[in-house]
Amino acid sequence: MIAWPDLPTHRDWLGRELVRLLDFGRELPAPGGGAAWLDDDGHPDGSQPVQTWITARTTHVYSLAALLGVPGAAAIAEAALAGLTGPLHDDEHGGWFADAGPGRDEGTKACYDHAFVVLAASTATLAGLPGGRALLDEALATLLTRFWDDEAGMCVDAWDRGFTTVDPYRGVNGNMHSVEAMLAAYDVTGDGAWLDRAARITTNVVAHAGSNGWRIPEHYDAHWVPQPELNADKPGDKFKPYGATIGHGLEWARLLLHVEAAGAEVPGGGLAGAAALFDRAVADGWAADGAPGFVYTTDWSGAPVVHDRMHWVIAEATAAAAALYRRTGETRFADDYRRWWDYAEQYVLDREKGSWHHQLDADNRPASTVWPGKADLYHAVQSVLIPRLPLAPAIGKAVADGLLA
Repeated sequence: MIAWPDLPTHRDWLGRELVRLLDFGRELPAPGGGAAWLDDDGHPDGSQPVQTWITARTTHVYSLAALLGVPGAAAIAEAALAGLTGPLHDDEHGGWFADAGPGRDEGTKACYDHAFVVLAASTATLAGLPGGRALLDEALATLLTRFWDDEAGMCVDAWDRGFTTVDPYRGVNGNMHSVEAMLAAYDVTGDGAWLDRAARITTNVVAHAGSNGWRIPEHYDAHWVPQPELNADKPGDKFKPYGATIGHGLEWARLLLHVEAAGAEVPGGGLAGAAALFDRAVADGWAADGAPGFVYTTDWSGAPVVHDRMHWVIAEATAAAAALYRRTGETRFADDYRRWWDYAEQYVLDREKGSWHHQLDADNRPASTVWPGKADLYHAVQSVLIPRLPLAPAIGKAVADGLLA
């Protein structure tokens, strides 16, 4: 039997799902520039401000769509890009605010947001969007001078607005997306230093995970000492949950393979590290409470803490399984890939209103305690592209080069 990642008919199905997702996001452009947070029906949620991370991810997604020849996609990407060069940009101090509009958060400049601006600008540049390359140059300069800590080989997590005081918290989430952004920037600029930085971050994370049973410590102090009990009192935090985050183990497994395929070395990593991260996440997370689906987080023994199922986790699971199958040809990864897409079709894909349910409870019913509505399309769109792409170059360059199977 032909494995699903190799089936032309399955690839056709992925293509149809891409079109369905992109159609759901037609109302993403926000007045004045940027991208809105979408509700369950695909309409802008007025209770949510225009946010940098959603705007950047929208720029990236619809720039990919423009590269794929989807009519109308470039206009959506350009509207989102206008938010990054307009209301979300701090013209006084540089960098990007977390959000725009009345009452916006002007107190924090986050690595997470800035990494997504780099990713957005990289893909916008490939798509030929006006202002894309200028945005990329500025975003890379900001990431390098403000967030990159060359001594640690990692990115700091956050600054105040004026870039005068750095937050003592250090985290893996912003660094994970910085690796993705650095790989994209390397492809666009040809500057090997970005690949080297991505490899250094990945090497550090692999070292921490490998000494912790391949459960990734997410939170650290200013000296990169793990803080395993951080947020034990609020385990479902949207960006800093307590314990091990199953989806991040899967995402890092895939990123390891991308870094390796790009030509960098990750001591203790590569295929062995990717497989170890993947296997730990699957063993701890999949159907851990008896119901299908990945639990959100576990404690350090692997016991579930937050049982809800997040859409981005199943997206990263299928992507990681596809990447490992492409790297190894082992049928076990293709079997996981098929099983998880079957689960996604049954529970996660919303065939009535569109897009994917962003959160399910422990019984796989739609929930909204962490993720109300259907904020954006980034994880879902990448999950239907990655199985049809090589491990290198990164997604944007691979699409631009016509490498989509």
